[in-house]
Amino acid sequence: MTSTWLITGAGGMLGKDLLARLAGDDVQSIGLTRGDLDITDPEAVYGAVAEHQPDVVVNCAAWTAVDDAETQEAEALRINGDGPRNLAAACAKTGAKLLQVSTDYVFAGDGASPYAEDDPTAPRSAYGRTKLAGEQAVLTALPDAGHVVRTAWLYGAGGGNFVRTMIKLESVKDTLDVVDDQRGQPTWTVDLADRLVRLGHSALAGTAPAGIYHGTSGGETTWYGLTREIFRLLGADPERVRPTTSAAYVRPAPRPAYSVLGHDRWAAAGIEPIREWREALQEAFPALLAAERP
Repeated sequence: MTSTWLITGAGGMLGKDLLARLAGDDVQSIGLTRGDLDITDPEAVYGAVAEHQPDVVVNCAAWTAVDDAETQEAEALRINGDGPRNLAAACAKTGAKLLQVSTDYVFAGDGASPYAEDDPTAPRSAYGRTKLAGEQAVLTALPDAGHVVRTAWLYGAGGGNFVRTMIKLESVKDTLDVVDDQRGQPTWTVDLADRLVRLGHSALAGTAPAGIYHGTSGGETTWYGLTREIFRLLGADPERVRPTTSAAYVRPAPRPAYSVLGHDRWAAAGIEPIREWREALQEAFPALLAAERP
């Protein structure tokens, strides 16, 4: 029996890749952009869910301007906290499963080993606080049907991101100074979209427990290490990339020094974690290059 999926934030980088991934499955997918649905409007959210009667809702809509959230936390909270709460309430009424995309910023970012799904949260930024509020709203309203998938360091061909920026800068800069004291897991939106789809199918089959999952690539690196790999894939000299510290790029919102997430929970759903970051970047690179240098 064909299932119906509703994707909010469908115009974004992840939303686009999610719809493309669903196109290969025997499902009916409905993509709603920010212009189509304001997730901060409870009546509009319930109306959309009641109209389309989805079996699975995936919320890709979010306030992602990390620095702006420091001075506009109330507005960010409406989108990142109230929005998921509205979706969860609608799903609770209709019986739909909800997949909520979240972030590594819910952690303090001062760890030394990968954060487990049940490790204590301690966000240090307004963005992290608002995303944590969204997580809590979903898990409270949907204890048996809410799935939170935290991700980090996303890149893809369908939007602006660090990898595309470095591809652009390589052609115009002799050298690049890049931060080498923040560790994380570069994650291709195509890989994350695939895991979201698998998780949704497993949730419908009753084989994926509700709760928190970590949707990031395997391995870890720094922004400096990632940029050197980008230069290598471009055929450029990685020695043109020089390491620097976060102190050289002071921003309103603190960046986590350590954003590495553990992936143990996927085993409970019978799903393999996302592959190692270098392998994914190599496969993604032709599309990224075409998007940045058409």
